[in-house]
Amino acid sequence: MAMTMHCDIVSAEEKIFSGLVEILVATGTLGDLGIAPGHAPLLTALIPGPVRVVLQNGSEQIYYVSGGFLEVQSGVVTVLADTALRADDVNEAAALKAIQDANEAISNKSSEFEYSRAATQLAEAAAQLRALRQLRK
Repeated sequence: MAMTMHCDIVSAEEKIFSGLVEILVATGTLGDLGIAPGHAPLLTALIPGPVRVVLQNGSEQIYYVSGGFLEVQSGVVTVLADTALRADDVNEAAALKAIQDANEAISNKSSEFEYSRAATQLAEAAAQLRALRQLRK
């Protein structure tokens, strides 16, 4: 049997996942992170994107997080997300519409605030689609 660690994925609203995993892969501010049992303690910010966990039976689950933090301690990894969804709960049509709306807002930039907000919405919608497509592979 493979080595495992306890993993919790928590959003502001609810606990999304809690269980034993062999590995967790998430997108940090400096790139993708792979966390396996025995990993050194770590605290890092997450950007919008998929979080993939490999369960102790070898199956995979993919989640979308809109940002937050990843904390690794001895035998425990915790994802504290602003928003977290199971990837199969992501609405593809809504994400595509959000991308289209954000691109239109960026091309019609009338103020710095609107541009910044549109760029953030574009990044989040693109990350949701990336999580959904990763689930479908």
